[in-house]
Amino acid sequence: MTAPTLQQVTSCLSDYDPDALPVRDAQRIIGNFVTPVAEVEQLTLLDALGRVLADDIISPISVPAHDNSAMDGYALRAADLDPAAPTTLAVIATVYAGRPSDAVPAAGQCVRIMTGGVMPAGCDCVIPQEHVASISDESITIDAGVIRSGDNRRFAGEDLMAGSAALKAGRTIRPADLGLLASLGIASVPVRRRLRVAFFSTGDELRSIGQPLDAGCVYDSNRYTLFGMLSRLGCEVIDMGIVRDDPQALEDALRSACARADAIVTSGGVSVGAADYTRDIMAKMGDVTFWKIGMRPGRPLAFGRIAADGESAFLFGLPGNPVAVMVSFYFFARAALLRMMGTEAPQLLLKVRSAAAIRKKPGRTEYQRGILTCGADGEQEVRITGSQGSGILRSMVEANCMVVLHDEQGNVAAGDLVEVLLFEGLV
Repeated sequence: MTAPTLQQVTSCLSDYDPDALPVRDAQRIIGNFVTPVAEVEQLTLLDALGRVLADDIISPISVPAHDNSAMDGYALRAADLDPAAPTTLAVIATVYAGRPSDAVPAAGQCVRIMTGGVMPAGCDCVIPQEHVASISDESITIDAGVIRSGDNRRFAGEDLMAGSAALKAGRTIRPADLGLLASLGIASVPVRRRLRVAFFSTGDELRSIGQPLDAGCVYDSNRYTLFGMLSRLGCEVIDMGIVRDDPQALEDALRSACARADAIVTSGGVSVGAADYTRDIMAKMGDVTFWKIGMRPGRPLAFGRIAADGESAFLFGLPGNPVAVMVSFYFFARAALLRMMGTEAPQLLLKVRSAAAIRKKPGRTEYQRGILTCGADGEQEVRITGSQGSGILRSMVEANCMVVLHDEQGNVAAGDLVEVLLFEGLV
């Protein structure tokens, strides 16, 4: 099946204007354009943490395999209990986890049982040892109304039935998933190949750490934030350093990235003031569009797919300002890269009250750095970190969330509810 072109994807949008594109439209276009990597590999459980499942995992067994006890106590039949007075039952056997017993209690009898022990035939509940009124080696006495049928009994297959999907394709494997798979006796799972992402910064003014900082130059911080954000996604990261403002250097870098990566993330060189050759080279190499997004910070964005020497890669050209590159990554590139990995970005937005008024003009989406705390009444509230300039990276360090103010939204009054994107699990 032939992949769609950007023109085909954007034709589905009414009033498409690359010079005034709403955030939600840009996100929809990117999501509809990228495709997951196709290659699959089989990994042992200990190597599969953080990887994306390529197929459903079907349980070969039921969990638990038998009805069993959820407590250390005594297995019995609730019908034997007197609802109005204490009941004494004879103890005829002891059942341990992993050692089923053939004992079948008759009327007026019970079995001592340990957590995980298989329920004896006819028994329908377990009374915890600490709830028994009196205990001897031969019998127990239970007060009226202490236990009911079904209490403290785990049913066969109540966790998972044989033949059902234990885990669905597209799931990123977490520690609990490893335990579940191990409980099913599954030693290895099919996962998507790790996504390869190349990234580099552009600009003659950039210097790497350790180099002299000449007049008018700055150290390249974007290289490190991009490395961190990509690493947190679980990508195979290809650091291509700094590319100077030179047409041949840029083309060489993009060709090299195409040969090595599934996606390319660049920072800088896509704003209005960028040299014309940036657009020319990217357009020459593939299907790329340049957008002016209705957002702050991070208005300029390039996106598409480029090809060289028979290889292709999706391209995300992010702005150069330190905060703008992070915001653009989180709200555009991150979800697309996760989709390429075979999964979907988790929903991390929640609504909380604003601790103070926030100025906002309708017509664009704003992302403001925020600090989420508990107010005096115990309810969550958020306040912005102060100056929101796109070059103030320290504001991202101080923040623990991003306040998302949508394009149709205007000024926010103190106490109004606003959406926030939590950084925990994201950064």
